[in-house]
Amino acid sequence: MKTGNMLIYLLAAGLLAACASRKSEPVKQREFSPTGRVARGEEIYMVYCDKCHPGGEAGLGPAISSNPAPQFIKRFQMRHGLGVMPSFKKEEISKKDLRDISKYLHAWKHY
Repeated sequence: MKTGNMLIYLLAAGLLAACASRKSEPVKQREFSPTGRVARGEEIYMVYCDKCHPGGEAGLGPAISSNPAPQFIKRFQMRHGLGVMPSFKKEEISKKDLRDISKYLHAWKHY
């Protein structure tokens, strides 16, 4: 057998052996467990935002989990509304709460 063919067969056998010899647990997705202000942001999001953006996906409103807008733009949209999205006054969602929602969205996006 030629050296080139032998090398190809050995490489193929090595790849097959590597694929077949997996002994570890199946890969599991990490669980998103926010803490601190991110957790507070999640609580507020669930009250005010999840109805129209369930799980950050499109519902009555568009998906926000894939929205590339900067966080300050998203906070502006929450405060002043956009299209059919209602505005949320300071009496409903404080400035600190808006920042917490923003932290939650950012953490969620980079999870």
